[in-house]
Amino acid sequence: MRIGVPGEIKSGEFRVGLVPASVRDLCAAGHDVVVQTGAGAPIGFSDAEYAAAGVQVVAGAAEAWAAELVVKVKEPQAAEFAFLRPGQVLFTYLHLAPDLRQAEALLRSGCIAIAYETVTDRDGKLPLLAPMSAVAGRMAVQAGAHFLEKPHGGRGVLLGGVPGVAPGRVTILGAGTVGSHAARMAVGLDAAVTIIARTRTRLDALEREYPGRVRTLMASAAAIEESVCGADLVIGAVLQPGGVAPKLIDRALLQKMQRGAVIVDVAIDQGGCCETSHPTTHADPVFVEEGVLHYCVANMPGAVPLTSTLALNNATLPSVRALADKGWKQALRVAPGLANGLNVCAGEITHPVVAAALGKTFKPPADFVAT
Repeated sequence: MRIGVPGEIKSGEFRVGLVPASVRDLCAAGHDVVVQTGAGAPIGFSDAEYAAAGVQVVAGAAEAWAAELVVKVKEPQAAEFAFLRPGQVLFTYLHLAPDLRQAEALLRSGCIAIAYETVTDRDGKLPLLAPMSAVAGRMAVQAGAHFLEKPHGGRGVLLGGVPGVAPGRVTILGAGTVGSHAARMAVGLDAAVTIIARTRTRLDALEREYPGRVRTLMASAAAIEESVCGADLVIGAVLQPGGVAPKLIDRALLQKMQRGAVIVDVAIDQGGCCETSHPTTHADPVFVEEGVLHYCVANMPGAVPLTSTLALNNATLPSVRALADKGWKQALRVAPGLANGLNVCAGEITHPVVAAALGKTFKPPADFVAT
């Protein structure tokens, strides 16, 4: 199969869909790989390294997008919609629930769009989302600590405190991959950490991991309000796979927060968990509403692209191999978890949660892969 790797054009995005080590494996398996010139340069992978791995380096995006299977990191941008076509397989993060414009472009194109973020494993977990969630969770505390500094508009709080002065208070909404990695970083800085989640088993696990170092609360409106109002840093780490993130902080609650507090809304790529959130970029990452700083960068791991790309390739390469070796229909037919990644196919929405979020009709993946 011919596999294309275009360069990423989203603002502040420096990751690449496949690194030279990954394409070497694909070429050794008999596949043709084309990589757009300069695609890996931002993280130190030269065109010469790709060529040595056996790929064809092409001059323009159109040549990379002309492949049967296109492997990316981020969703196609408006300038890339024209490259979409019937029968083409697109394998990347999509985050369609809050993005009707992109969804309609994919539907019009007739392409087969498989989203990393809804692929599942045998346990129902999200193995292709997990590595970037881990990166984002760890980065959330770094970003929050940075913007809590007074020169950056924050309250002027040091999360770890000092002897004789209380540490900063961190509230984490959600105890999944993002939340657990954020907790690890916040505890490491000696912050006062509260974790709020709906799943008692996750809270129990975090209490066992950090005995006496975290406070855990079952999710309720009262618990969220009490903790958010007293927090210096709030990290939105909630997820409804494929769907729009629940709005846990409305404007009324925001108005009760401390002036100069920071919200890092990691859920922004699914619409955000704060009513006042809207996507920002690494070039202009924060804005202020009701005196509270909002950090809402939709591609947080793009700020550490080398680490992120290597972690992402570790997770995605087996699925890329399956799609290329078997063809997309057979690959999805034998791997139901990979079939859960199918979001759009031949003009239809094929994920029920995505369809509900967009107000579209749903057609099961089995209707496309059964024959």
